[in-house]
Amino acid sequence: MTQPAATGKQAARTPAGQAREKILATAFRLFYAHGLRAAGIDTIIAESGVAKATFYKYFPAKDDLILAYLEKVDAVWTGQLHAAAEAAGPDPAARLVGLFDALTSACRRDGYRGCAFINAAAESASGTRVHERTVGHKEHVRTWIRGLAEEAGAPDPDQLARSLTLVLDGGLASGVLDADPAAAIAARDTATQLVAASLGRTAEPGGT
Repeated sequence: MTQPAATGKQAARTPAGQAREKILATAFRLFYAHGLRAAGIDTIIAESGVAKATFYKYFPAKDDLILAYLEKVDAVWTGQLHAAAEAAGPDPAARLVGLFDALTSACRRDGYRGCAFINAAAESASGTRVHERTVGHKEHVRTWIRGLAEEAGAPDPDQLARSLTLVLDGGLASGVLDADPAAAIAARDTATQLVAASLGRTAEPGGT
């Protein structure tokens, strides 16, 4: 069946980038649910409903799609961490603990499968673009937490930041391994104790 000729105004075209977003949204869902290697390109193409040529126009290699996926995850997760910290108020010490509320929210989501960056690191070889992107994300989060620790007056902000990011990553992993949101609560309580000890304060339940 032939398509009718367009008359008058030019026929509507697919907005630039819409196909890319469809591919990325599909990859986001499949990569997180099944893993980077288990989710094949053919499956992503089929479920996103785009032509193979369109897929390769935007993502010449699978790693290009994985990196775009990690960029999207980074924006979402970093935004959630910052929002949780800011909701705790202006005190940097309170923000260091408050950021763990993002972990509590994450662990309670249906389909939660842990940290996408930890999962990606486990599936990528050291020195690859994907592995370097996962390392870069973790370093960025630690640098941000170090800044808060410095603002809070921690005598050793590097050590406090490293300790808190270890607890954060442990909570992300435990939340999926134990399938129990209580892991996030335990992580927050541990963060409260670490911050208080570093600043020479008395830890209060549910606070700093």
